[in-house]
Amino acid sequence: MVIDAEHYQRILGDELRKLRRRRGWTRKELNTRLQSEISLQTLATYELGTRQCSVVRLVELCVAMDELPQDLLAKVHRRVFVEEPGRVRVDLRRVVAEASPELLPLRRWAEDRLRRGDPGAGATTLSSSPAEVSLDLPALERMAELCDLPVVDLISHLRKLAPA
Repeated sequence: MVIDAEHYQRILGDELRKLRRRRGWTRKELNTRLQSEISLQTLATYELGTRQCSVVRLVELCVAMDELPQDLLAKVHRRVFVEEPGRVRVDLRRVVAEASPELLPLRRWAEDRLRRGDPGAGATTLSSSPAEVSLDLPALERMAELCDLPVVDLISHLRKLAPA
């Protein structure tokens, strides 16, 4: 398994931001609750996922926000990796915007699903957005066949189009 570090970092940052916002805090308010001094700019770059956060710093942020670090990382893991074996999460809007010629059949399918609001066979709409779907292995195999790609290559393309 290949880990896309930039994608993982963006998702981690997004989860940190969501956690802070659920507390109703500004970055400045979070900063006052931390043990060590961190600039507001550093907090912002963690939340944007443009700066890597050390394990100790991550634990410090979690403790300040009364969140178990393992719970936060579990949320990140679910967003980054397939939640269920044999399924891949996809944002249909990102599929439609993808310009790769080999994905033309997939783009047409995504456009149709967005227009109809129906994920189609083998796809389950995710609760966060009707444009986000989870595809099962038979659907992935059929799509790979339509795109004339090996399933592994299609999955690689689709992972890049996962919900942000």
